[in-house]
Amino acid sequence: MGKIVSFSNQKGGVGKTTSCVNIAAQIANKGKKVLMVDMDPQGNATSGLGLPKSKIKKTIYDVIIGKCDINDAIIKTRFKNLSVIPANIDLAGAELELHDLEEAGDLELDYIKVAIKSIANDYDYIFIDCPPSLGMLTVKALSVSDGVVIPMQCEFYSLEGMSQLFNTIKRIHQLFNPELRIVGILLTMYNGRLTLTNQVVAELKKYYEDKLFKVPISRTVRISEAPGYGEPICYHDPYGKGSLEYAAVAKELMTRI
Repeated sequence: MGKIVSFSNQKGGVGKTTSCVNIAAQIANKGKKVLMVDMDPQGNATSGLGLPKSKIKKTIYDVIIGKCDINDAIIKTRFKNLSVIPANIDLAGAELELHDLEEAGDLELDYIKVAIKSIANDYDYIFIDCPPSLGMLTVKALSVSDGVVIPMQCEFYSLEGMSQLFNTIKRIHQLFNPELRIVGILLTMYNGRLTLTNQVVAELKKYYEDKLFKVPISRTVRISEAPGYGEPICYHDPYGKGSLEYAAVAKELMTRI
């Protein structure tokens, strides 16, 4: 059965979607069959793979509310071995709808889990891009995952939110998913010349050194511009610094889970 990994951080703008897209593409490029599930209503992972959201007919929202089979929502991208279940703004209301359906008894609590598990044998890895919150969509994603990657910007606000995220992961582990574990913390937008960056890294190493990925992701123009071209960095700038860093992280992730 393929490994299911969520990318989660309740703080926005930390490189969560960028990391999910680029690690998925790197691993797919290594010959593994990969599915990326866009669970963020912003749909940035979808557009980051060059898919126009306005032309997509079936999304993860339709799967969540039971309007279509999960296999019917899967789109093969133009990138090697990489497929995606897209998202668009319809997903924004899903949390309220899910809550109402579950309250009424019309939707089983583990519906998403059953849907994703049903296709797990078809892929080596399934990566889920969670929304920047700790709401129901994130909880459901973590409930079906074998592990979670936490992308984190090198700043103190990100550091402050780490304990809250760890507590959420611990509760989901206890209540819904005893298989869930933290795969690693990925430092993003890294600039080793900044004193603040080094202070944050030193603080992280005090408590989470064994969780940190060895290679941080630097802040580069090429990584930032790649989504505008609808391409992962390994296609947009295959020999650039960002591509090489994500390749190293992808390789390490595959040894961790």
